[in-house]
Amino acid sequence: MASHIVGYPRMGPKRELKFALESFWDGKSTAEDLKKVSADLRSDIWKQMSAAGIKYIPSNTFAYYDQVLDTTAMLGAVPPRYGWNSGEIGFDVYFSMARGNASVPAMEMTKWFDTNYHYIVPELGPEVKFSYASHKAVNEYKEAKALGVETVPVLVGPVSYLLLSKLAKGVDKSFDLLSLLPKILPIYKEVIAELKGAGATWIQFDEPLFVMDLEGHKLQAFSGAYAELESTLSGLNVLVETYFADVPAEAFKTLTSLKGVTSFGFDLIRGTKTLDLIKSSFPKGKYLFAGVVDGRNIWANDLAASLITLQSLEGAVGKDKLVVSTSCSLLHTAVDLVNETKLDAEIKSWLAFAAQKVVEVDALAKALVGQTNEAFFSANAAALSSRRSSPRVTNESVQKAAAALKGSDHRRATEVSARLDAQQKKLNLPILPTTTIGSFPQTVELRRVRREYKAKKISEEDYVKAIKEEIKKVVDIQEELDIDVLVHGEPERNDMVEYFGEQLSGFAFTANGWVQSYGSRCVKPPIIYGDVSRPKPMTVFWSSTAQSMTKRPMKGMLTGPVTILNWSFVRNDQPRHETCYQIALAIKDEVEDLEKGGIGVIQIDEAALREGLPLRKAEHSFYLDWAVHSFRITNCGVEDSTQIHTHMCYSNFNDIIHSIIDMDADVITIENSRSDEKLLSVFREGVKYGAGIGPGVYDIHSPRIPSTEEIADRVNKMLAVLEQNILWVNPDCGLKTRKYTEVKPALKNMVDAAKLIRSQLASAK
Repeated sequence: MASHIVGYPRMGPKRELKFALESFWDGKSTAEDLKKVSADLRSDIWKQMSAAGIKYIPSNTFAYYDQVLDTTAMLGAVPPRYGWNSGEIGFDVYFSMARGNASVPAMEMTKWFDTNYHYIVPELGPEVKFSYASHKAVNEYKEAKALGVETVPVLVGPVSYLLLSKLAKGVDKSFDLLSLLPKILPIYKEVIAELKGAGATWIQFDEPLFVMDLEGHKLQAFSGAYAELESTLSGLNVLVETYFADVPAEAFKTLTSLKGVTSFGFDLIRGTKTLDLIKSSFPKGKYLFAGVVDGRNIWANDLAASLITLQSLEGAVGKDKLVVSTSCSLLHTAVDLVNETKLDAEIKSWLAFAAQKVVEVDALAKALVGQTNEAFFSANAAALSSRRSSPRVTNESVQKAAAALKGSDHRRATEVSARLDAQQKKLNLPILPTTTIGSFPQTVELRRVRREYKAKKISEEDYVKAIKEEIKKVVDIQEELDIDVLVHGEPERNDMVEYFGEQLSGFAFTANGWVQSYGSRCVKPPIIYGDVSRPKPMTVFWSSTAQSMTKRPMKGMLTGPVTILNWSFVRNDQPRHETCYQIALAIKDEVEDLEKGGIGVIQIDEAALREGLPLRKAEHSFYLDWAVHSFRITNCGVEDSTQIHTHMCYSNFNDIIHSIIDMDADVITIENSRSDEKLLSVFREGVKYGAGIGPGVYDIHSPRIPSTEEIADRVNKMLAVLEQNILWVNPDCGLKTRKYTEVKPALKNMVDAAKLIRSQLASAK
C-alpha cells in the first residue's frame, strides 16, 4: 500500500529559512547563502520522508514566499512596474513583487482560502505576455533525484491559478481571467515536457478551487484545460489534488472525468461528505489519494478510525489503487514534536506534528496490507483514551456560562451614532483622527529582555522596568509625531494570540511549534485543549501604565475571540463555535476590567474573522452569526463613552460588509492599501456605514516608505465615498515587523497627510 504527503513545512524547527531570508533582505548575506540554506532544508525534508517509507514525496513545494508567487514567476506574469522584460526571474524581481521596493509597491497579499497562510495575488489582463521564466519546478525535481530521492513535482493547476488571480489595474471588469488559459497552457506544456525529460513519472496539480461553489463555465474550463494538456501528459501518472472542504457533486463529476488524469486527491478530514461520492461514483482504474491524516491541526490521528475508513474505500477503488495521504499540505502545522522538550507530557502524548504525521501516514499504509505496528496502534489508542477522560479538558462552570449565552444577541443598548457623540465629548478628537494598529517594532534588545525573563535570567522587577522604558519610548515617539490616539506598542508580547493564550486556561504552548504565515513571518499557534477561562486580568497593568504616561487617549489592545480561535490549533472534540463563545466570555471580563482601569478606547482585533469564513456559501450564515455574536459578547457591557475599535487585515471583506456592520464596533480599522482600495468599492456601490472607519493608508508589510502626497491621495479617495466625520487615518496593520528607520518617517508622512487634508477641508468651508 502506497503513502503520499501533499506538501511539507519549509521553515524548519529552528526557522533557518526565516533567518536566511531576513539576513538576505538586510544585505548581510548573499543569494548564494540563501540558496544553500534552502537546499539543505529541502535535502533534509526529502530524506526524512524517504526514510519514513513515503512513496510519493512532493517536490517544488518549497517556496521562498508562496507557491502562487512561484507560479507567477514560472509564467513570467510580472507586472510592468517591476521593470522585468525577459530571462530567468531572480530574487530581485521575485521579492519586489512580494515586498515592494523603494520605488514601487508590492502586489496584493491575501489569505490562502480559510487558513492563516497568505499568498501574493497575481495581476492579470489581456496585455500580459506570458513566458517560461522560472525553472524552479524542474530544478528541484533534479535536485531531489541527485540525492537519490524520486519525487512528485507539484504545480498550482492552471485553472486554480487564474481563478486565484485578480484583474490588473485598468483592465475592464468584464474581462474573463479564464480567457487567458490558451496563453498559459503552452508554458505548462513546456514545464511538463522538461519534467518528463528529467525522468519524472508522476506530476501533481493542486486544484483547490474544485471545493468552491463554481459556475458551469468554470467547471468547463477545467475540462478544457486538461483536454488540452492530455497529449503532453501522456506517459505520466497525473494527480489532481483538492483540499480544505468537500468537493460538490457536480465538481466531483467534472474532476473525475478530466482527460489525462490518473489520480485524484481529497481532504477526508474537512471533506467527509466526499466519502459518499467516492463510494458511489469513483471511476474504475483510477488512483484515490485518501487524505485521512489532518494536515491543518496537531492532534494525533485516530488510527483505528482512519483504518476503518480506508478499508471501506478499498472496496470502492481497489486495493492497488488506494493511496494513504495527508488531507492537505503539512505547511499548516508545526514541524516536529521531538523539539518540544518542555511540553506537558500528557498533552504531548495527544499530539502529532508534521514529522509524526508522516509516520502516521506510513503506519496506516502498512496496516492496510496486514503489516500493523501493534505497539504504535496501542500507544495511539491509549493517548486518545487519555485525552477523552482527562479532567483537565472539562470545566463545568465554563460550560454552563457558555450555555447561558443562548437567547440574547448581546448588543450595546445605544445606537452607534449616539455612542460616537458621547465618545467625542470625552475624547475631543480632530476630524481625520490618526492612530496606529497596535504593535511597534520588536527590537533585538526587546526580544532579548523577554527571552531572558522567560529563562529566569533576569528578575521580574528588571523585566517590568525594561518594558516600561520601552512603552515610554513608544509613547514619546507618538507624541512627537502628534498622533491622536496612542498605543503602548505591545512590547510585552511576542505574538498577540500566544500572549493571550498564555494567560487563559485551557491553552498549551510549544517552544518550537512555528508555522509560516507569509514570507519569513512565522507564528507559534497556541493549542486549545480544554475549556477556556480567564483566571486574572491580562493587560490592565500595561495599558494603565501606558495611559499614565500621556494625556492623550491610550488604546487598550486585545485580540478578539474569533481571531484567537482561528489562529490557534483548536480542539476537535467539540464544535468550534462553542470554544469561541468560551473565549468571548474571557475577553469580556478583560474589556470590563480595562474600562474600570480608566481605559476609554479599547481595540479588540478580529483580524481573522473573514479568514474563518467557510469555503461553501451554504455554510456562511451559520459561521457569521456565531462569529459576529462572539465579538459583540466581548463589549456589550461597556459604557457609551467607551470607544470600541476592531481591526481586520489581508482578506477580501467586501462580501461580508454587512456582517462587519453587524459587529457594532464604534471604529473599525481595515486593510485597504495593498488591494488597490478594493474595500472602497462597496461604499461606492451604496453600502452605508455610520461608525468610524480607518481603511489603511499604507502597507506595513513592505519596507517602502510612502510619501505625504501619496497618503493624502489615498485619504482623498476615501473621502469621495466616506463622510469626513467617520474617517480615521492609520496604517493597515501593526508595525511589529518593521524597523524604526521605516516606521518613523512613514508615520510622520501619515500625520502630515492628515493635517494637510484637515487644512484643505477647513479652507473649503
